[in-house]
Amino acid sequence: MSGILWNLLFFIVALGILVAVHEYGHFWVARRCGVKVERFSIGFGKAIWQRVGKDGTEYTIAMIPLGGYVKMLDERVDDVPPEQKDMAFNNRPLWQRSAIVAAGPFANFIFAIVAYWLVMVMGVPAIKPVIGEVAPQSIAAQAGLESGMELTAVSGIQTPDWESVNLQLISHIGDDEMTLSVMPNSSAGYTVDKSLDLATWSYDPESQSALRTLGLTPYSPEITNVIAQVVEGSAAEQAGLQVGDKLVSVDGEPVDDWNVVVNVVRAHPDSVLPIAINRDGRDMMLSLTPNSREQGDKQVGYAGFAPQVGEWPETYRFTLQYGPLEAIPAAMDKTWQVVVLTAQMIKKLFTGDVAVKNLSGPISIAKGAGMTADFGLVYFLGFLALISVNLGIINLLPLPVLDGGHLLFFGVEAITRRPVSERVQDMGYRVGSAIIVVLMAVALFNDFARL
Repeated sequence: MSGILWNLLFFIVALGILVAVHEYGHFWVARRCGVKVERFSIGFGKAIWQRVGKDGTEYTIAMIPLGGYVKMLDERVDDVPPEQKDMAFNNRPLWQRSAIVAAGPFANFIFAIVAYWLVMVMGVPAIKPVIGEVAPQSIAAQAGLESGMELTAVSGIQTPDWESVNLQLISHIGDDEMTLSVMPNSSAGYTVDKSLDLATWSYDPESQSALRTLGLTPYSPEITNVIAQVVEGSAAEQAGLQVGDKLVSVDGEPVDDWNVVVNVVRAHPDSVLPIAINRDGRDMMLSLTPNSREQGDKQVGYAGFAPQVGEWPETYRFTLQYGPLEAIPAAMDKTWQVVVLTAQMIKKLFTGDVAVKNLSGPISIAKGAGMTADFGLVYFLGFLALISVNLGIINLLPLPVLDGGHLLFFGVEAITRRPVSERVQDMGYRVGSAIIVVLMAVALFNDFARL
């Protein structure tokens, strides 16, 4: 329950920040264009806090934190006194109305740049993307990739860490090919390009790793068969396992690889497993009964212990950090990469290259908010930047209930030299609302399916 409340809290915080940024974009430009703003609301429904500013605008925080709005003076909505007609939104020039509408998504992109700038100035611990293993006969193996190579770029986009690599790999879903630039080894002063044929690449973002489906495993330090951690109250503690125990066999299988332990435990939920260990030079036998945990549509075993892991080579670890001035172009470039990726994913959603089941809704966003807040401020800021870009892109879609739909009507008005009729606009709003409701229903269904 505490985890749900934590996720909910940071979902509200994240959504509140992003909605405030979006609506402030509309508000700020509207004021600069001489339009009277009657209400600036974060949330919908009954107000839990409100006050009227010196500018005559009513500032409100409402009970339902699922959006917000800026209510401007508009003759199409209310009666407007003659002396205020020039301050009504509908009476402003077309370019001003367009600027006011576009300002919301634009503010989201600006916020993302600022958030990424803060992340880059604060610095993030990172690992160089060095290949550990390449699966035989895989797409990566056929392209000539080998263990020890460092991935420096994906299709021309620099990839200093694994997060950057994964971001760029995902953008190639549905493509026919991809180019990886690699450094043959850590001491090489040059890179070579490897072309990957993606014609047979099958990748489900919901359940698979892009790297592993290509046949790549990131380098990681050696995992030993010595226990480094036992979770309090876990099945491992109840079985008598202790830190420092060396696993010899599990269910009769010799432990020469930690994956053996993982696979056996996961395959035997609520089943008794004999475990041979060596403790302080003495051989012992214990009985472990892994707990059952739901994963997807099946039950898997969970024991609650972890192995000792070797140290990372110092040359592989670094802090991805920039100076205040260097971080400006880097943050702009990062934001642009996310904009392009988001636009590509939306396009591929409609072309069928990305499955509809990959749509995420508020529950997934809440989980992401809580998880990144757990990791720390720098990760939460990165999450806010990512969601802010998504919010900006989605609002630019040409659906009449969104900012992009209003801009579409303004584009028609610019061509025909007259406003789109209210009947057409009303029909457009109905269709747009229906599409949004369907998409939200699908996203919520996907969220519940992931629980």
